Amino acid sequence: MLLVRPFAALRPSPEHAQSVLAPPYDVLSTEEARVRAANNRWCFLHVSRPEIDLPAGTDPYAPAVYARGSDNFVHMIAQGILRRDREPGYYVYRLIMGAHAQTGLVVVASLAAYRDGRIRKHEHTQPPKEDDRTRHMRALNAQTGPVALTYRHRTAIDALIQAASRGDPEIDVIADDDVRHCLWAVRDQTKIDALTTAMEEVGALYIADGHHRAAAAACIAAERHAVSPAGDGSNAHDYFLAVIFPDKQMQILDYNRVVRDLNGLTPSEFLGRLRERFAVTKADAPIGPAKVSEFGMYLGGQWYALLTKPVVHPRDAVARLGVTVLSETLLGPILGITDLRRDTRIEFVGGIRGLQELARRVDSGDMAVAFSLYPTSLADVMAVADAGRVMPPKSTWFEPKLADGLVSYQLD
Repeated sequence: MLLVRPFAALRPSPEHAQSVLAPPYDVLSTEEARVRAANNRWCFLHVSRPEIDLPAGTDPYAPAVYARGSDNFVHMIAQGILRRDREPGYYVYRLIMGAHAQTGLVVVASLAAYRDGRIRKHEHTQPPKEDDRTRHMRALNAQTGPVALTYRHRTAIDALIQAASRGDPEIDVIADDDVRHCLWAVRDQTKIDALTTAMEEVGALYIADGHHRAAAAACIAAERHAVSPAGDGSNAHDYFLAVIFPDKQMQILDYNRVVRDLNGLTPSEFLGRLRERFAVTKADAPIGPAKVSEFGMYLGGQWYALLTKPVVHPRDAVARLGVTVLSETLLGPILGITDLRRDTRIEFVGGIRGLQELARRVDSGDMAVAFSLYPTSLADVMAVADAGRVMPPKSTWFEPKLADGLVSYQLD
């Protein structure tokens, strides 16, 4: 089975792309999605977050939600807002956010390679989220959110993608967050074959963003294999929708933490406990850490810089991560948070929201303390995946995010 193969994408007509493109389903709350899609009936959030079309307070995991998403999807196809290409091909997808640009190849990737470890993951999935995307795919008979993959870059692939993206893109949209999304279709069979061969020679692909979508695609494939023999692995459900970027173009931002209480400690007692493990210094401005062993903290209207003491540099791929250091030196032993996947006292804030969001959450009274972290490196992501290990939850926040609605993959 090929590592990747071309496919006939379902995508918006160029004149409707501006209306259709939406942020990924999982970066907005229901209320944020409801506001974003207001007065825009073609916004893809009506498909990816269909609870926004049902009464406020509707359980987002209710059967009626998935049925509504399917109805909205079918309606967009029937109205010609989304159109399926006649022939399979690849697509080149470029995102531009400020001075940062990254260009990737849109493919469907092998679930056999995912199961066998050639497509590698670095985090556990959360069962409720995996079940949600499985039910969504099942209802739509389609994958509508691509998985972001990366690889150790090769100049030969760079050249092929550059050649495939000459000329004006077929879709060129600036979203309301000022990120520009450009899409070229690769229809020339010689270029398609060259890209397939070049990707086949890549040693491994790594999931950057979209572990739940990949896991859900694997669940759908297992369901269908249980009903009928797996065959030669060429069925649509044997692959999942992905965009593959070279590692040198990927951008990881910090993924920060906010905690609801101080585990029964007063602020003074909490600071005393911290000084046993950290050099604690007051700061006049928000702290964006400059190294793994440094953390920013916002408590009681004051920013602090925390530096671990003594500073250690473990060789273990997981132990050396900033998120691990924070958990093992502070969150667990001082705040009593040992299960980041299930403890409701902790929440996570992507770096794209800025350090001011951490202060806002604490100043609002919603949270007691906030921590800013140094971003995880892509080299560490790959090292963890190569070792067959997993990172703590919420270790990476990739930007810019792939748009939902730009390309979808129908499973028929």
